[in-house]
Amino acid sequence: MGVKIGISLIAWQNDDLPELTWEYTTEGAMEDAARIGYAGVERGRRMPADTEGLRAYLDRYGVSLCGGWCSGNLMLAPADEEFGAIRQQVEQFVALNAPCIVYAECSNTVQGMMNTPVSQRPKLSRDEVTGYAAKLSELAKRVSDTGMVLAYHHHMGAMVQDAEDIDWLMEGSSPEVTLLYDTGHLHFAGADPAAVLDKWGNRVSHVHFKTVRQSVLDRIHAENGSFLDAVAGGVFSVPGDADGCIDFQAITDLLKAQDYDGWIVVEAEQDPAKAPPFEYSKLGYEHIREICGRSGLAIED
Repeated sequence: MGVKIGISLIAWQNDDLPELTWEYTTEGAMEDAARIGYAGVERGRRMPADTEGLRAYLDRYGVSLCGGWCSGNLMLAPADEEFGAIRQQVEQFVALNAPCIVYAECSNTVQGMMNTPVSQRPKLSRDEVTGYAAKLSELAKRVSDTGMVLAYHHHMGAMVQDAEDIDWLMEGSSPEVTLLYDTGHLHFAGADPAAVLDKWGNRVSHVHFKTVRQSVLDRIHAENGSFLDAVAGGVFSVPGDADGCIDFQAITDLLKAQDYDGWIVVEAEQDPAKAPPFEYSKLGYEHIREICGRSGLAIED
């Protein structure tokens, strides 16, 4: 057993800021990812929607489906109703042997609002998060009964964003609720990525690797910018970028100590005019292989 290295195609195909990546096709992105050596890709909006069409599409490029975003509405809907809303994606991911759905609450997030500062994100009380966690546990159990894993994505601009929010969500939910661990979002939120992994590694089922350019983050905080301002400004980059501030060696050391054997996914949305997708995605892939080797973390090709 070992980890597998995947990538999200948002470096080539940004769904939130499509104007950044209009020159790039999904087919070209898939070819690049496979040529670099990535074993899988997360599902993007511009991939085939039907299961057999998506299967053939993945097979054409020799990659697996290693997850994909699922916009949640559980704050507003009962768990049974929400399961019905996401059931098609869940069943598709089961059929394609994906490791998880990447679930995030989007009913009240500000992450996609260009003119809304990320500082204005919804901040819930502990009791409110605990109540939500109970509903999320119901949903995750329904998803688990199909053979799929629900991996909850803490995200900038969302109600579960920082270390305190994650603590409350994990403490209030059942084991069926697992955690998508994202290094870049944690650092952006003011958390210590290594400390969060050390505390909740037993609940982590999926990993996103991206680093943060501290100078851009400092400017966004100073100007009270939005999440999309930060993305367009280049706040995120791939592991191995000298401009980044996250120590990924410490992270892979912890993953090894915890016997993690899931996916490590590069997910670093950038302006391709400033950060050529193939070049940066290759840098991220090679850096992950290097640090996993030093940590003794085996890689499944």
